[in-house]
Amino acid sequence: MGLLSIGQTALAAAQLGLSTTANNISNASTPGYNREQILQTEGVGQNTGSGFIGSGTQVTTIQRIYNNFLTTQVNSAQSSYSSSNNNYTQISQINNMFANSKAGISPSLQSFFNSVQTAASDPSAASSRETVLTSAQTLASQFQSTSAQLNQLSDGVNSELTSTVQSINDYATQIASLNLSIQTAQAGNAGQAPNSLLDQRDQAVANLSKEVGVTVDSQGSDYNVFIGNGQPLVVGDNSYKLTTVASPTNVSQLEVGYVNGGTTTQLPENSLAGGSLGGLLQFRSQSLIPAQNAIGQMAIGLASTVNAQQELGQDQSGNAGVAMFTAGSPASTPSTNNTGTLQITTTIANVNALTTSNYSLQYDGTNYNLTRLSDNSRVYQGTTFPPPASIDGLNFATNGGTPSTGDNFLIQPTATGASGFGVAITNTSQIAMAAPIATNAPTANTGTGQISAGVVNSPPPPDPNLTQAVTITFNTPPTTFNVTGTLSGAPVTTNVPYVAGGNISYNGWTAQISGSPAVGDTFSVGPNTSGAGDSRNGLLISALQTSKTLDNGTTSIQGAYSQLVSSVGNQTAELLATSTAANTLLSNSTNAQQSVSGVNLDEEASNLLQYQQAYQAAAKVMSTASTLFTSLLNIMP
Repeated sequence: MGLLSIGQTALAAAQLGLSTTANNISNASTPGYNREQILQTEGVGQNTGSGFIGSGTQVTTIQRIYNNFLTTQVNSAQSSYSSSNNNYTQISQINNMFANSKAGISPSLQSFFNSVQTAASDPSAASSRETVLTSAQTLASQFQSTSAQLNQLSDGVNSELTSTVQSINDYATQIASLNLSIQTAQAGNAGQAPNSLLDQRDQAVANLSKEVGVTVDSQGSDYNVFIGNGQPLVVGDNSYKLTTVASPTNVSQLEVGYVNGGTTTQLPENSLAGGSLGGLLQFRSQSLIPAQNAIGQMAIGLASTVNAQQELGQDQSGNAGVAMFTAGSPASTPSTNNTGTLQITTTIANVNALTTSNYSLQYDGTNYNLTRLSDNSRVYQGTTFPPPASIDGLNFATNGGTPSTGDNFLIQPTATGASGFGVAITNTSQIAMAAPIATNAPTANTGTGQISAGVVNSPPPPDPNLTQAVTITFNTPPTTFNVTGTLSGAPVTTNVPYVAGGNISYNGWTAQISGSPAVGDTFSVGPNTSGAGDSRNGLLISALQTSKTLDNGTTSIQGAYSQLVSSVGNQTAELLATSTAANTLLSNSTNAQQSVSGVNLDEEASNLLQYQQAYQAAAKVMSTASTLFTSLLNIMP
């Protein structure tokens, strides 16, 4: 090969090097761009008789500098960060809602019990009673408002799920289309890699990783992409779609479905980890639903305990107290996929034993399986339903229908407790500040015995019981006493052993006599006929603020709210730390990947100078070859 031809190959290689370097510089800030470099090989030498002489050079390919391992790490870190960050963004809204100590449920709860305590100091004052009713209405509004805000967050999750699923489908379609374009480009170009298309596909995968955790499998020139438990999202130039479907047991809640032909299969939430989608589903199941249930538990607990005490009292008109509050009831929803006729209802048997969990009831063809979803523990299994005893404070009943294998139900004991919380009374006179019984120790008694004010036992006894007067008379010696009166048809009781300070219970009330009664001393318990200034029941209502009436007697209403605020705050702080750590990992992974595949402008400037000099040298070789050829022509005759 002549000197001119060798120079031409050098010139062509230098020109490609300059073009490649220029392309790197122009795309230094292009997302997803991987730097490129030319690969040169030496031309085949030719035998001149005096030895082999080179034939120049050739550029075999323009190589994309790409590291699959580092790129996979970046995508994984991106997926983790998007998940934790989206979860943190969502839960911060709940945290901001609960953290304000001057607004919301906590101050309203405090205000209500303070108003009851104030009214108890002057139960006949109309202004005090009006304050109780007003503060009760304010408390109800706060429960309803908090429930509405949490429901808005739930609607927001549905909206974002729909948007995220659409983005996932768009990226899947784009990757499948790029797979086809890459196949076509390589087939029509002797297998040379279409670097720009490869970069676009890698960037599409990176964008998809922000939305959901993916697994990428390279097969030939194609990327096959999988999600969840191995469901294919892209196979070759075919893409599959996700969709949102209403939950079979909660139509107001959207779930993610996988479309395969004409069939849509709901994907388990725990299989869709990573990305914004995973963070969104995790927020709903681990933060939003528990918060809704916890607020509902408090509303039901407050309504139940206050109503129970209110019904043990006497209102301003001398009538037995009626319920002050209403609250939402448990919901038992059959799956829309059920084929049996069984229906179930759920009622609250014991507020104290209620949890903040939802439950799943499934029939497997032989057994009924009741699972507490908060810890995924089976709390009942049996061939018959309902269970023989209450479970977690719940009673169950059926319509007598027949279940089919695979039928299931979602049970939400407290989810609507706050939204259904309201004030049931409309008149201040209905506030039962007084007790319906009165005790008396005549001044004629000669001993030191004293009788307590007495309380009405729960549940409220029939009205006739409380209207019957009972007399307690001490015998000789005064170590026993007789009880006379109409005791719901019971005979007169005689010679009851006296225990100072011990409970004495009849007709649905309990009182205590202390001290040393004398022979013949009498004490009476009868209906309260002058209760206008009585506040005994009001004081018992106000004491409910600190009474441990929830979580099996371990916490009060106020304490339960404080625990919820603390729990949400701790989750928020934990997610912030997780998100920060994930962002650091993403940054480190990206830096490692860019150190290999990214464009270094200083390096490219050096390459530019190198190729420029090579170009000039090649041009000089060609110029020299041209001069020599001209000289040769000139010496010929």
